[in-house]
Amino acid sequence: MGAIHAHEFMSLDGVIDTPTWTFDYGFDPKMGEAIGAVTQRCRGILLGRTTYEMFEPAWSKRTAEDDPGAPFFNDTTKYVVSSTLTDATWRNSEAIGPYDPDTIRGLKDEVDGDIYTSGSGTLVRAMLADGLVDELHLFVFPLTRGSGPRLFPEEAAPGNLSLAACESYENGAVYLAYRPQA
Repeated sequence: MGAIHAHEFMSLDGVIDTPTWTFDYGFDPKMGEAIGAVTQRCRGILLGRTTYEMFEPAWSKRTAEDDPGAPFFNDTTKYVVSSTLTDATWRNSEAIGPYDPDTIRGLKDEVDGDIYTSGSGTLVRAMLADGLVDELHLFVFPLTRGSGPRLFPEEAAPGNLSLAACESYENGAVYLAYRPQA
């Protein structure tokens, strides 16, 4: 059974909206190495519709010369959770219908390796609530947003996590990886 690795860019106050606010900090190459270490183990990508629709035009035209992550995003099978998207047009993409925890559990059994999720806040919050995220990869940036969608909404059940990795970068961001406590 594969593991689900959820990756988020996050502000200090927990906001995970479209991370255009990270641009002021630049992208430290070591951040790419951390993401690459996660994606290297993954044989599937699980995305919500909104993130899929943002990623498709951003990644589908990139090559390995443009970005070392391009082959992963373009060649790996992408599973899109959506009740409205029926025709996933990006190469190697499949719409799997609305969120259903049993469908996600089935993917974990079906995919020969781990599964990577990026962004997809609504999907990630649902999977966290259903205990489906095996590792949470957070890149926390040194700013507060005040308002916006948060990774853990106020009504989320309390939980405990174990630190799996921690790294700081020259741009002020911090990488934190957590696993649910058994």
